[in-house]
Amino acid sequence: MKDDSDSTYEVVLAGSGGQGLVSSGIMLGEAAILEGKNVTQTTSYGIFQRGGLSIAEVIISDEEILYQRVQDPDIVLALNDDGMNLYASLGEKGIPIFYDTTLVQKQEGENLYGYPFTEMANKLGHSGMANVIALGAVVAKNRMIRVESLEAILGRRFTGKMLEMTIKALYKGVALVTE
Repeated sequence: MKDDSDSTYEVVLAGSGGQGLVSSGIMLGEAAILEGKNVTQTTSYGIFQRGGLSIAEVIISDEEILYQRVQDPDIVLALNDDGMNLYASLGEKGIPIFYDTTLVQKQEGENLYGYPFTEMANKLGHSGMANVIALGAVVAKNRMIRVESLEAILGRRFTGKMLEMTIKALYKGVALVTE
């Protein structure tokens, strides 16, 4: 885990197209911008967007960002087996890997953090909230931005009952790593 003096965070969000990881990357970047940080966000897709491997990379820094692709991730979120298989070995190098135990086979090893993100989202009544729950856990664990900044971005993107559910999902994710 990074120490608090390091001002650059490289984040990888990997899963299936349609799981909202690109949106999560954008929201993470927007929240960092609210805090006055520099951000780059890139995406790559498999052959098909929905269902194929989808990767969002976000770099957040107090300094100028010279290269927009993640080179040394500080944290990885994997919401499917393909994403987990691609990045799981980084756990042995000290990189925290968060994964969805609802969709990814149980993993053993250093720095692997499995939580039932999709199951929790289903209990909230909207399976599409898994990415927000996971993002809440990642942000709370890594502290690259304040959770309140992410909440403010959610407030700009959603309204009414959807905003209520999204904020509830965010804090369910935060609770996973803070309780």
